Amino acid sequence: MISTVEKNYFMGEFINFTMVKNGITSCVPLDEANIDYQEIQQWIADGGTVIDNGGWLIDEDNTELHS
Repeated sequence: MISTVEKNYFMGEFINFTMVKNGITSCVPLDEANIDYQEIQQWIADGGTVIDNGGWLIDEDNTELHS
């Protein structure tokens, strides 16, 4: 059973999900053929809420900036 799903960003671009399912954390690619991706989409359709912190950007001084 999925307990949490979070969007992951790199340089401000949404790149994948982190999913916690049955106590196991895994990264899930944005691939419609991926079974975990399909399960996340169903979980969302069933009312699950994805954590979305909006991503972070790194400036030239390696300082994190919220996008």
